[in-house]
Parts: sequence; C-alpha cells; structure tokens
Amino acid sequence: MRWAGVIDRATRAVGGSKGRSAAGPVRHLRWLVAAAVVALLLQMAVAMVTTAVEQTPTIDEPVYVGTAVDSLHHHRVRYNPEHPPLGKLIIATGVAFAHPRLDARFTGDQTALGRQVLYASGNDPWRLMLSARLPMIALTLLFGLVVFAFARDLTGPVGGAVALALYAFSPDVIAHGSLATLDVPAAGFLLTSVWLLWRARRRPRPYLPLAGVALGAALATKMSMLAAVPVLLLLAVLSVWYARRAHHRTARGRLRSLGIGVAAAVGVALIAVAVVWAVYVLVDPRPRWTPTGHVPAVHGLHGLRGLAVDWLPLPEAYRDGMRVQFGFEYDTWRGFLLGRRYLGSLWYYLPVALLVKTPLGMLALWFAGAVTLLVVPRLRHAAPYVLVPAAVLLLAALDGARNLGVRYAIFLPMFLAVAAAAPMALRRRWAYGATPALVLFVAVSSLRTYPYYLPYSNEAFGGPSRTHLRLHDSNVDWGQDLGRLADRLRERYRGERIWLVYKGSGVPSAYGIRASDPRRVPPEEVRGLLVVSDSSIAQATGRLAALIDGSEPIDEVGHSITIYRR
Repeated sequence: MRWAGVIDRATRAVGGSKGRSAAGPVRHLRWLVAAAVVALLLQMAVAMVTTAVEQTPTIDEPVYVGTAVDSLHHHRVRYNPEHPPLGKLIIATGVAFAHPRLDARFTGDQTALGRQVLYASGNDPWRLMLSARLPMIALTLLFGLVVFAFARDLTGPVGGAVALALYAFSPDVIAHGSLATLDVPAAGFLLTSVWLLWRARRRPRPYLPLAGVALGAALATKMSMLAAVPVLLLLAVLSVWYARRAHHRTARGRLRSLGIGVAAAVGVALIAVAVVWAVYVLVDPRPRWTPTGHVPAVHGLHGLRGLAVDWLPLPEAYRDGMRVQFGFEYDTWRGFLLGRRYLGSLWYYLPVALLVKTPLGMLALWFAGAVTLLVVPRLRHAAPYVLVPAAVLLLAALDGARNLGVRYAIFLPMFLAVAAAAPMALRRRWAYGATPALVLFVAVSSLRTYPYYLPYSNEAFGGPSRTHLRLHDSNVDWGQDLGRLADRLRERYRGERIWLVYKGSGVPSAYGIRASDPRRVPPEEVRGLLVVSDSSIAQATGRLAALIDGSEPIDEVGHSITIYRR
C-alpha cells in the first residue's frame, strides 16, 4: 500500500500544505496525473477514429450530414427542424474540408437529402462521413477534459483521473462520440454548464455568463436538454447563495443574496436564449423559416408542452422543431427488450438497457460515488450539481415514447463518471485499492469489445455477440456495418446469390453489394445467402420470420448483421 500513502500525502499537499517536504510527492503526482490524462485521451481518440473510419453511416447520420451540406451551400434553416442547428454546424466544420457537392435543384425531404449528398452527388461517402465525424470526436475528447476538471475540483487530481478513465473507456461514449450525431455534444455542453456553475460558487462573475453560454449551446444542439433548464437555473441561485455566504449574518443579507441569485439565474437564462438565437442567425443571417414537412399542432391542450411551445422566446424554427418532437412522443413505437417485442414504451426500458450495456465495474463505481456524495457531509454540497441534473434528465427520458437506445441517456456516463471519483476524496485504503481495480476491470471490458463499441454489452449479459438477443436499434444495430458486410461477402461468399434485409440509411449497391429483397418474392425462390440486420430480426414477423426460421445461421458481421444459408 506504499502508493496509497504517497497519493494520500500528495493529495493532502495539493489541498493546501505548503511545506517543503510535500513538494516532491506533489510534483510527481502532477506528472503522473498529466501522463494518465494524455494516455487516456489518446486511447479514446484511437478507439473513436478507428470506429469512425470503419463504420458506414448509421440511420440518423445522413440526415445531419445532408443538412450540414445544405447549410454550407444555401445558408438556410430548412431541413431537420426537430433538432436545432448547432450540432450540424459543428459537423459542417469538418464536412467543408471535403468540398461536398449538392445539386441546387434538389427538392426532396431530409431523408432523400442525406442519400442525395452521400450517394447521388458524386461525393465519396467514406471521406464525407469521416470528415463529418472528426469534429465530433474532437469535441468528445474536450468534454473528457471537462469531466477531469469537474472531478478534480471535487476530489483532487487522482479523483479527476479516475473520472476521466471511466469516461474514456465508456463503450457508449466511444460509440456515439465517434458518430456525426447530436447526443454526445448536447450532453457534453450541459455537463460543461453544470461544471461552470459549480465553479461560480467561488467566482460567480466570470463563471455564470460562461455557464449561460454552455447551456445555450446544449439547447442549440438538442431539445431534450430543455428538461434540465429549471435545475440549472436553481443551481445558479445556489451558486450565488454560496458565494455570498459571508453576508448571511442577517435576514436582510440572506434576502439580498436570494435576490441577487434570482437575478443571476435570469441572466443565465437570457444568455442561453441569446446563444440559441445567435446559432440560427449564424446559419441564416436573414431569418427565414418555411416548414418542408408536416408540423403537428401542439397547443395549450397538451399542458406544459403546449405552453412551452407558445411562450418560450425562441426562434419559430426552434418551436416548430419542438412541435415535431412532441408529435413523435404521441406516436406509437415498436420496442424490443430482453427478447420480447412490444408496442409503445416501457418506463423501465432505459434502466434495464443501461444495466445490459454498462461495464460492471462502472456500475459499481457509479453506485459507490453517488452514495458517497449523498452520505458524506463534506461532499454532500456537490450532489445537487452532479446528481440532480442527471436524475431529472433520466426521469424525462423514462417518460419518452421511443425505446430506441441508451443514447437517450448518454449524459449518465458523463455525470456519473464525476460522481464515481467521490470515494477518492475519503482518503481510505479501501478506496485506493478497490477503485483502481474496478477501473481496470472497466478498461479490460472496453478494450475487449474494440472496435465494435455500438453493440457492447457487459459480461453478465454475454458480451457484444449476445446484445442482439436482448436489445435492438442503436443499442446494437444502427446500420453501421454495411461496409464490413461488403468486405465479408467479397472475402468468403463471392459469387453467391444474396438476399438482404438491411435496416439502415446506407445504400448497399454503393458498397458493391448486389442483393434482392427476399420479402418481395415467394419463399421457395429464396435460395443462397439470407443476410438480415439484427434489428430486423428482433422485429421480424410474418414472411421474414418464416424465412429466418427456415434458414441456418452461418456467420455474423460486426455483432449487428446475421448471415443465414438457405
């Protein structure tokens, strides 16, 4: 336990000791932590870049990339209104280097736009997708530094390294951070805002405006972040209250602090709204908005949702996007959980899916960290910042109609990585022993799934090769393995007749796959190789189910596509 003692002494020194005897341990600890941060982020970068290079477009990506290309060419907000423009602007910063072409006469919807840009405009889909994904990878790495800094502020540098390790080895963060999608950037901006609010407890003037900017960036990336706004505004009041605690000797001083806190929260909200407006103006300096698709009517009859749409001081395009999102919530979606198909949504879907897809060591550290924040008096003041925003967002997600993946709770690996550092602040031998062991367990589990992070599930549920038996859609098969399928067919099954049921946005022929749909011919004509996306298998009924039952599985691709022989 020699290193535990060194870390303990160094951590105490970092916390305030100025004696010469502490200089050596502090200096060595800083170098060790800096090296760990670099190594962890480098590992994460390699994992994400490898994933980005090897995977073909997932279901949502072509829409975002097509919208980004349209904004580059036409400087307008037209497609994909259900998501604000900031994430697509970030994608555009990478796409611009690929010099994408787009037919100015195109008039289709957003789905057709994505296919037009990737496959019908003379662009290289591989190069274009990598260009779109690289800015998101860079942003995901920067959010790793936020996780480290937040946990370091709470528990010291060693705790910061623990939090960063959990973040950097999270299969879900790696999987979605390597895609040109919006889940990770929205959650990362929100985490940044909360961290800045935490820092505002000591210096409110510089950090509260920055927190407003980060909150605005989250809202300008994904509308699901709206659920956390009341919590963050209350945290702004709490931060000002704490910063002015020296003035609380009298009732008048406490009342004045409360008033200043409320004013500060209003200021944070106004800055966030201004950022949202600025993002729309950045896309289109002459704000123009004409919906290209159906926008559901959402009025006061729908309670708080209708009031939010009617009264929020946000651009009309943003509020129409909210209407589209609320319209999705009134649809009936098909789900799949633990091998059972169902219609509608299950409130326990996300907890169960997270239990399946989170490394076991990470689950243990999340639980230990949350309990520590709640029960240890000197850490309890951090709980509202670390645990409450995540809890509110999770409750909002549980109420959602779409049981389509743990990406709807991608904020949990970020916030709970910070919480997991809390035991390191206790300076107990068991914490210095158990925590690194669990982090190592997480690292091994994560590295074993490389480079198939999207279909990851932990060892208790059989690993990535068994995920498709319990979950579907973006948990396992999001259309990402079309390129790998093309390689497999060329290597092992050249010249054979291919029947394909592919669930994704890619165009098989663009990758050299010549296949027919087995659902369009009599079953007796389906001979050769039957290739089916695992999400389609999960929801198979009727003719497709009969074809699968009458076939022999002989191969799988990326843990997301199954090859049968008939």
